[in-house]
Amino acid sequence: MATFQAPKGTYDLIPPVSVKYLAVREAIAAPLRNSGYGYIETPGFEDVGLFARGVGESTDIVSKEMYAFETKGGDQLALRPEGTASVLRAALEASLHKKGNLPVKLWYSGSYYRYEKPQAGRYRHFSQVGAEAIGAEDPALDAELIILADQAYRSLGLRNFRILLNSLGDKECRPVYREALQSFLRGLDLDEETVRRAEINPLRVLDDKRADVQKQLVGAPVLRDYLCDACKAYHEDVRALVTAAGVAFEDDEKLVRGLDYYTRTTFEFVHDGLGSQSAVGGGGRYDGLSEMIGGPALPSVGWALGVDRTVLALEAEGVELDIPASTSVFAVALGAAKPTVFGLVTQLRKAGVAADMSYGGKGLKGAMKDANRSGARFAVVAGDRDLAEGVVQLKDMESGDQTAVPVGELIDTVRARLA
Repeated sequence: MATFQAPKGTYDLIPPVSVKYLAVREAIAAPLRNSGYGYIETPGFEDVGLFARGVGESTDIVSKEMYAFETKGGDQLALRPEGTASVLRAALEASLHKKGNLPVKLWYSGSYYRYEKPQAGRYRHFSQVGAEAIGAEDPALDAELIILADQAYRSLGLRNFRILLNSLGDKECRPVYREALQSFLRGLDLDEETVRRAEINPLRVLDDKRADVQKQLVGAPVLRDYLCDACKAYHEDVRALVTAAGVAFEDDEKLVRGLDYYTRTTFEFVHDGLGSQSAVGGGGRYDGLSEMIGGPALPSVGWALGVDRTVLALEAEGVELDIPASTSVFAVALGAAKPTVFGLVTQLRKAGVAADMSYGGKGLKGAMKDANRSGARFAVVAGDRDLAEGVVQLKDMESGDQTAVPVGELIDTVRARLA
């Protein structure tokens, strides 16, 4: 019999692995919720122009990797390849920048889509947690986001990651550097597509991962030599604040990231245990993006951290997350005791105790196997004789001790022992 499979380059999250992904998402989100960031959720698809304008038509994301399609009504849409443009669009549409003090601080979690060659750490469907601080130009915001990402990774137990930091300048100083870089690139032996990219956005060529291109880039003009005084001062402030927080980083003058909207601060989190797909997250400042997509001037900064690659990084370091069992009590009903036991399970759940039970009319042996597999701390077993005596059997699955507990005292007894 033929069966369907997940599309190439995608994956299904199923237990018990899915629990690890949920734990990673929660760990990344926790410092954000503790720092004034509110949750936002946007549609999985947007007007294709939002990404063409914001992300940049010269990027691989827009030119090669975006899933674009026309609807039956003639709308040109695209599955979202990244989160920042969508979040900023939503904030502008809801006029969040007009409703309170700036910056507007938002965090999000969701799935994103790029048509890439599938390999370990690179999928066509992937998961990210992101954060954006919209509407303020302040080095402290750039530093805050870098520090919060570092905090999230360390809370998971990750240690072997590095933070790369650079400045891309702004509209005042970058054009001068752009011209110098283009002059340099015109003297290289580059393929037609890379030449075209160099004319549209030469900084993107610095991000080319091909060895033959990188070899020719030796001696290329360095952006830091062209930064204006304002950008230099801004970058030094970011560096000083991150350093003062005890967060180590490396200056990387070639770091440009893969999106056109970045200005000034840009940073990346890399893990050397992941091979070629070493970036586990990154971000930067994007002061002109709001105007690119039709909004007012709203200097902003943000990042996105890959859940998939973070899980791979944890595995590379051999980090086992301390994930509590999803079930605290597993109930087994024998004979005609099922209605009563089902009622007790319902009461346990209402009392805030994670509870499950054996279904399908299994015997004691099979039901206790289910109890063991559940990871529950306690098993509640009851048959006709137990209920006739007004008790259930409460078994400690760690010690094996079993005691009779009056039915009316089960909830309080379980809660006391779990505490």
